Amino acid sequence: MINIKFEDLGEIEVKKGSSIKEAAELLDKKSSKDAIAAEITDSSKDPTIEILVDIDYIPDGDTSVRLIYPGKDERSLEILNHSTAHIMAAAIKKIYPEVKFAIGPSIKNGFYYDFEIDGNISQEDLPAIEKQMKKMIGGNHVFKRSDISKKQAADIFSENQFKLELLNEIPENEVSIYQSGDFIDLCRGPHIPSSSKIGAIKLLSIAGAYWRGNEKNKMLIRIYGTSFYKREDLKEYLDRIEKARQSDHRKIGKELDLFSFHNEAPGFPFFHPKGMIIRDMILQYWREEHHREGYMEVSTPMILCNDLWKTSGHWDNYKENMYFVEIDEKDYAVKPMNCPGNIIIYKNKQHSYKELPLKYAELGLVHRHEKSGVLHGLFRVRNFTQDDAHIFCTDEQLFDQIGNIINLIDRMYKVFGFDKYFIELSTRPEKSLGSREMWNKAEAILKDITESKNIDYSINEGDGAFYGPKIDFHIQDCLERTWQCATIQLDFAMPEKFDIQYIGEDNERHRPVMIHRTVLGSIERFMGILLEQYSGNLPPWLAPEQIIILPISDRYLDYCEKVFEELRKNGCRVSIDSRVESLNKKIRQAEMNRIPYMIIIGEKEESSSTITVRKKAGKEMKQAGLSDFLKSFKTAVNSRSIKY
Repeated sequence: MINIKFEDLGEIEVKKGSSIKEAAELLDKKSSKDAIAAEITDSSKDPTIEILVDIDYIPDGDTSVRLIYPGKDERSLEILNHSTAHIMAAAIKKIYPEVKFAIGPSIKNGFYYDFEIDGNISQEDLPAIEKQMKKMIGGNHVFKRSDISKKQAADIFSENQFKLELLNEIPENEVSIYQSGDFIDLCRGPHIPSSSKIGAIKLLSIAGAYWRGNEKNKMLIRIYGTSFYKREDLKEYLDRIEKARQSDHRKIGKELDLFSFHNEAPGFPFFHPKGMIIRDMILQYWREEHHREGYMEVSTPMILCNDLWKTSGHWDNYKENMYFVEIDEKDYAVKPMNCPGNIIIYKNKQHSYKELPLKYAELGLVHRHEKSGVLHGLFRVRNFTQDDAHIFCTDEQLFDQIGNIINLIDRMYKVFGFDKYFIELSTRPEKSLGSREMWNKAEAILKDITESKNIDYSINEGDGAFYGPKIDFHIQDCLERTWQCATIQLDFAMPEKFDIQYIGEDNERHRPVMIHRTVLGSIERFMGILLEQYSGNLPPWLAPEQIIILPISDRYLDYCEKVFEELRKNGCRVSIDSRVESLNKKIRQAEMNRIPYMIIIGEKEESSSTITVRKKAGKEMKQAGLSDFLKSFKTAVNSRSIKY
């Protein structure tokens, strides 16, 4: 007999050889039926390790179990999507028997499967695959796991070079396979009990993908899809996708003539006049906040010699992402980060403890070599402006300085309309500078600071910068998507590598600590996030064109010019739509151009020396004096209000 302890159902003793599902049924049949998988700690193995298993898993000894239910555990959706990827593969094999499958994992919001096939599959073929999937789901295929030897697996997949390559890399002598219907796949699992748990599916797109992401390998076909336990969840997700498509910053950028990309410089954005206005408004606000916080702005060269990058550690840890150039027979690199240049400025003279903390801020243009397949509008580019700052301080000042940065990030995000964000603490990566003791100290400091501020955070193991652990801020937009922007990185390693010092109160030399941080991250990326957050309907202080004057006819152009000049004198970004078109067409065009304010002028306005204002946000029309409008307009702009 063995003891099974369920987190939510209680404890029960069952015969050895009983599955988790059978044990759960004895306590609560409904819970047993609803659960789709389980998380266990097995006392016969390592009781400190929690593993995900199928609901039909048979434990060897006493086991603690947490059942996983749809909608109550985010992992339930990952398990569902992974299982649906198998169903999709089975459907593809039914239609294209000669197909060879590579990998098919769950991903955020769905799944994909990579495969090789003679001939082509296009977007037009997806409905047929989806139809076959639904037929299989209706057949209630069970996901059956088998643990077999690697030799047996090699015999099963003898015709599939992709599976054989994966098998060769598995150190264990035993592997697991899953069968659903006639389809067998090499897989760790877990999976849902049967296809009847799949409530709704949708195949989304098709693309090319190199085997294992290496461009030297074979190009495979990749089909993306998503699945949910309930139909209404799929509908809600597809609605969000459509909203995201309509809010795509690349689409908005083209419509509003903000920026463009060209074959002459792939991955390098070209900013147009209106795009520069948005960018400048963001940076103007950034500078105001940083001057208020005591930062001193610096600028460092874009190209620096290779010796510097070897000292900083970038050569060993980041070289594949860098661009190089030869000048006067000497090797140089285009900077991917601003920190070494800031260190050179710090080292330019001796510093006293009285100067610390020393805060250098730099809007530095950096270049990073991104593969063409991952370039994505302003979100993933090859050059961008990093809103960097580097703080040189003492150990005793660390707590307050990092706390101040967190406050600054919170304040600035709220001005842009981002009230929700999530924090992730990333620890030492595989490739890193400095000793384990140094990293332990830095990680402990970041944990203490976040906990002292009562901030919830998650641990992201092994994803720190190569020179130190970091706190990353993920903002949530109106479509509930998250974006990593701000980061705070604690660095004991580079000050040691560059041997930077300050003279302490004891008149001795001491090593400062270095804090690397950004608030917005990449200015280009942040601008893209803003465009999608507001679907291009930026608040007045950010809008490239704030006001447009709409004359009802040419007879009122003279009065329009007077209004225009008064607004322009007061710093408004304003234009006149003097086209020979109806007022409704002019209003429609202004709405398409996402202009916050429309001023309508006709006989009534001219005769009374007033204006009629139409806000895009509310669409109400209100007659007002020009001076009254200017007063309220300036209040909205100067306060950087997102509501107007």
